Amino acid sequence: MQYLINQDSENRLSRIRCFALDMDGTVYLGSRWIDGAREFLHRIEETGRRFCFLTNNSSKNARCYFEKLADMGLPIQPQQLVTSGHATVAYLKKHHPGKKVFLLGNPQLCEEFISLGIPLEEDHPDLVVTAFDTSLTYAKMCRVCDLVRAGLPYLSTHPDLNCPTETGFVPDSGAIHAFIHASAGRWPDEIIGKPNRAIIDFTLEQTGSLPEETAMVGDRLYTDIAAGVNNGLTGILVLSGEAALKDIDGSDVHPDLIFNSVKEMIPLL
Repeated sequence: MQYLINQDSENRLSRIRCFALDMDGTVYLGSRWIDGAREFLHRIEETGRRFCFLTNNSSKNARCYFEKLADMGLPIQPQQLVTSGHATVAYLKKHHPGKKVFLLGNPQLCEEFISLGIPLEEDHPDLVVTAFDTSLTYAKMCRVCDLVRAGLPYLSTHPDLNCPTETGFVPDSGAIHAFIHASAGRWPDEIIGKPNRAIIDFTLEQTGSLPEETAMVGDRLYTDIAAGVNNGLTGILVLSGEAALKDIDGSDVHPDLIFNSVKEMIPLL
């Protein structure tokens, strides 16, 4: 199938007032800006629009992202960052208030959950939350499988199978789901991050934006673009990360717009 690339024939971008931007594979890879990403962000603000970063990556907490972006020359305000960790905390407070959580996650994420009022418990938790845990050990996996097998409510921060890096891809949260399913026979009861409604509602609340004036820009069809097109946002696919053009043919998710990278959007803003 033929796709229009680097074009906006219906002038969709003119209606966008807020860009929700994925991070890994969309604006940077590792600690390197994708070509044109800084200029794209400058153009958004120059034209009176806003942007926020919306990432499923829960291997870091918000402080890590603020520090990383500042080190890369882009200090941002707190309202300009939404993580799947943030959205999961909000979901827990709404649907499981006061419940003790076994969190399969990096130390930074554990610190953030505690600081935001989520009690963590390893021995007798009320429910399980899994994240993108790069400090994973076999002992941790045995413990989380035991808890899931025992029937505890089981949530996950996000479903991404792989995380793009400067040298390729590494297994992400969705790969951990597959491990747990193979052992304990269960998938998560709820997944908070993209493409699911919970993180989109949280993002719109944080930014004060309406769905019809918000674009979700990302490099994954099954998370970023699905989050946009399934929830009333404009879904913009960039081919600078995980997804390739050929992947669209076998997908039930079709982006509203496709660009090689965010750089190609600059002249259209």
